Formats: sequence, C-alpha cells, structure tokens
Amino acid sequence: MIELKNISKIFNGAENSTVLDGINLAIKDGNFITVIGGNGAGKSTLFNIINGNLQPTIGAITINGKDITKWSRIRRSNFISCVFQDPNTGVCPDLTVAENLSLANTRGRFRALRFFSNKKLIAGFKEKLAEFDLGLENMLSKPASQLSGGQRQIITLLMATMVKPKLLLLDEHTAALDPKIAKQVLELTQKLVIEQKITTIMISHNMTDAIRYGDRLLMLKSGKIVLDIYGEQKQNLTPAELVVKFE
Repeated sequence: MIELKNISKIFNGAENSTVLDGINLAIKDGNFITVIGGNGAGKSTLFNIINGNLQPTIGAITINGKDITKWSRIRRSNFISCVFQDPNTGVCPDLTVAENLSLANTRGRFRALRFFSNKKLIAGFKEKLAEFDLGLENMLSKPASQLSGGQRQIITLLMATMVKPKLLLLDEHTAALDPKIAKQVLELTQKLVIEQKITTIMISHNMTDAIRYGDRLLMLKSGKIVLDIYGEQKQNLTPAELVVKFE
C-alpha cells in the first residue's frame, strides 16, 4: 500500500551528512510496524519524509501506486495522522475535549465552527470515550489544557484515528508519560489499530514494547534498515536477543 523507493536524505552543511541512505520499504495495508534504532539512526527523519515535513534528496514515496513525493504536509494530512512525543502538540489547549474531537471528525472536509450544538455528535464522543473506562467521557466540557499528559495523549490518539487514516505515524508517543500511563496508551493504541485495521508505524526506544506491539519490526542504523522481521520470527524474539542484534 505504501512504498519507499531508494529514499536518501543528505543535509548540507560544513560537511554533508547522510541521515537516510537508500531506504527501500514496502508496507502492506494493515501492517503495524515498530521501528527501533539508536540516536541518529534516522528514525525521525524517516517519519518527517513520510509525513511531508522534509523532502528526500533522492527517491520517491507512493501510496496505492500514486507518487506523493512532492506533496506538502498539509495535503498529506488528509490521509496521514501523526501523534508525537509531546502531549501538548496534539490538541488545541484552549478548546474543550469535545471541540478538539469535533475538529478531528472533519478531517478531509471543510471545517466550520458549528460543532458546539451538535448533540448527536457529542453523544457519540461520550460513548466512544466511555469504552476506555478512564472517565474521559465526563471531561468533554473541560479545556484540553486542564487534562493530564496521559489524558491529552489518549485524546490525541483518538483524534488521529477518528476518521480512519491511510497511515498512522506514532513518534515515541508514550516516551513523556509515566510507565503506568504509557502502558495504558500503548494498549489503547493496539486496540484502535487492530479494530480499525489502520496501517501504522511506531517509533519506540523500548525493546520490550517494540516486540510486544505490532506485527513487524524494523531496526535502523546509520540511515539503513539493518533488521526487518515479522510474523512468528518477531513473536518468538526476546528482548535479550534484540539487544544483542541492536549492539
């Protein structure tokens, strides 16, 4: 469904720096891929090229056979959703939870601020939030700025998947959360991705999480994919074995 063809990214400076080096990657519809790698491996640069923040120096990106390499981030945002590490970046802090969700519900359509009185829509949000059993259904009228970091990240994740994207990018979206909340967010991520069959790529620094979640695992080093495992091979991998491969 998504294909990266010979993607390289070179940053020009006093010395040219090759951050991605000839990446070739075919992603099937519904894949849930976890990505690991050390600092400077090229993980975030890869995400930024996929979501349109950066243009590759060499190579092309296609979705369903359509070349989107030159498309802007805004154009891609109609079908690519992103959740980042900082819980403050995914919501409008001055809008209520209901207003944030209403804006997300209009992905790919004209956005008008007429969501306040849509009682049917609000009832749907309440029902959806109640499924998570976290009390968020009682916070619809709260400004997002009054939520905890974990609550904001859950709302952001729900916003990112409310209108099913072709691709969901998760850039260490639990790294800023405490371990208990991080686990809740990861379990919710898995639930949403599997139920909606959303094609997903998730960066993680946690070896155990990288094995536990998703159906495919990539390891980057020096801008190259050095490990690509899936299926039974991934399921049987232990964190200790992955650390050895990582080192």
